[in-house]
Amino acid sequence: MSAPTGAVAGIDVGGTFTDLVHYDPALGVRLAKVPTTLENQALGVLAALDAAGVDAAALDLIVHGTTTTTNAVLERRLCRTGLITTEGFRDVLELGRRTRPRAYGMSGTFRPLIPRDLRIEIPERMDARGEVVTPLDEDALRAAMAQLLEAGCEALVIHFLHAYANPAHEIRAGEIAAEVWPGSNVTMGHALLSESREFERGVTAAVNASVQPLLRRYVENLADRLAERGYANDLLVMNGNGGMVSARIVAHEAAKTVMSGPASGVMAAAYTGRRAGIPDLLTYDMGGTSTDVAMIRGADPAVSHEIEIEYAMPIHLPMVDVRTVGAGGGSIARVNAAGLLEVGPESAGSVPGPICYGRGGTLPTISDANMLLGRMDPARLDATPERVTMEGIASAFAALGASLGLDATQAAAAVLMIANAKMADAVRMVSISLGEDPRDFALFAFGGAGPLHATAIARELGVPRVLVPARPGITNALGCVVADLRHDFVNTVNRPLDAVDIEAVHALFAQQIEAGRAAIAAERVAVSDVRILSSVDMQFIGQTHLLRVPLETPSPSLETLRDLFSAAYFRRFQVELPEIRPALVNVNTSVIGRRPEIDLAALIDSAGRRATLAEAKTGTRRVWFDGWRVVPVYRREHLPADAVLEGPAIVEQMDTTLVLGPGERAKQDTDGNLVVTLGSA
Repeated sequence: MSAPTGAVAGIDVGGTFTDLVHYDPALGVRLAKVPTTLENQALGVLAALDAAGVDAAALDLIVHGTTTTTNAVLERRLCRTGLITTEGFRDVLELGRRTRPRAYGMSGTFRPLIPRDLRIEIPERMDARGEVVTPLDEDALRAAMAQLLEAGCEALVIHFLHAYANPAHEIRAGEIAAEVWPGSNVTMGHALLSESREFERGVTAAVNASVQPLLRRYVENLADRLAERGYANDLLVMNGNGGMVSARIVAHEAAKTVMSGPASGVMAAAYTGRRAGIPDLLTYDMGGTSTDVAMIRGADPAVSHEIEIEYAMPIHLPMVDVRTVGAGGGSIARVNAAGLLEVGPESAGSVPGPICYGRGGTLPTISDANMLLGRMDPARLDATPERVTMEGIASAFAALGASLGLDATQAAAAVLMIANAKMADAVRMVSISLGEDPRDFALFAFGGAGPLHATAIARELGVPRVLVPARPGITNALGCVVADLRHDFVNTVNRPLDAVDIEAVHALFAQQIEAGRAAIAAERVAVSDVRILSSVDMQFIGQTHLLRVPLETPSPSLETLRDLFSAAYFRRFQVELPEIRPALVNVNTSVIGRRPEIDLAALIDSAGRRATLAEAKTGTRRVWFDGWRVVPVYRREHLPADAVLEGPAIVEQMDTTLVLGPGERAKQDTDGNLVVTLGSA
């Protein structure tokens, strides 16, 4: 059953703001940005609907990006969870891999998600071939469940050593849990991740179980509140892989919603770039606290199965490969004990925030540097809760630069230079470190602060173009509107390639495709077509890291797999190892249901456009580049459809500011994007 392709609301909950994009083919676009209600995100979602004047009963679809699970994991606000595992493997979650919290020295701490007293062993054992070594002791299993319930556990993980090879014992344990365990907060490791590595599989299952009750309560509460307002259709939730899943089933695989917010922004970038004819992008999302970056090749975001959101917490589920650095508008600048200028990772947050927020902040930040250097509108200071002056901001930077021999202006410029270098390094992590050349891409700049720094970072990287979307500050909410349905599957083979039964591999691919098509058919959402992406994870025998190898067909030959892996390995590491045997580790399939197209030109109301560039100009102001210059300031919503701007210039809009440097040229396309070409400075 497919829902009508009518009015859609995309709602993304961020750490500071909840953003909404409402798209109706007949009525156009409505936007809203309201404060996030951290104590209950559902209240912020409803407030966003109210702020946009959207009637929930008139919506055909709501797509929601949430930080519920991400924040719960990072802040360790988790449900009490128990684990039942194979006898002798109670400490798998703590043993981990040969890594340390800090690369040098013996310092740092690690706390497993499930404490040792809530991890219980029972007699059970399969070998790596899936053959029974020790039968499942059902009496011990029931006793372990009773013990965990008595200890106050709300969620349960069943994690047996070789369940990926034969899940019979886990399946039987799940059947018993259905009889004994109250509610449905039970996670079987193999059902979430059928992978051979017991540490990663166990941690992924532990994350899932620990956030499952939280997510379940949240989505049920939100669905009930929307129903009270007359919303009768399906509520979809963004997953970290850039796809969506119904709120009815999202809690079953709650761990997949980790990184939901960053993923939605990357999906919006891929969609925008494809429509703009720029399918190869490096995304750059700068917010108030941090900067997220990702790579998109051929309008398909890079997806990783090996995301580690903090030390010793790998989540081996398909997620958009987003890297984060602690550099945002609120990042604090200081001189360290060695007398060097540092920026971040400490942030002023939203309270008290940067000095220019006027909420009591006293420490200089990146936002304050932009304000002092004229890149942000000084008139904003008049609207701050407390009276803030440019002189007050200058005093903070003068104090910062005193020990460095810099005046206030020079100190602010130095802060931006260091911040830009730090963010450029993050972009290198998703490009050069993966064997890609940044010069082959365009930089997609979004987030509230992204366009302020985008062209400087592009110059640092040698990127020739910058793509600034129509609404950079609400790109994550737009991602919820345009994202596709997506289901990812992985099965472990873990055999030397020359010992692989290729027909069995083809059968695995066929099973994954069938399961994905069935899952999409069960969703009550209209799709225009279904795409199948097939890949394998391979490695040389004796190595520990995996290399993802995309396939053109789900029925490759062994020779094809060998050749594709050799080519991928050389492309990544520039070395050939013909004397070492390759191994096929995992078989992967992504089944993607494409949503109907949405006209991005509607994001900027055409009625507000002016006939000439001169009419879109709101004035001039002094801005620091290599010195002070008086530059024109334009209103983004007023730009003519065919506008061409020559830098230096400032372009302001509701949700961000774009800085064009000397020698840079911006041209507006049919969707309202600004495509910036970098010339000589």
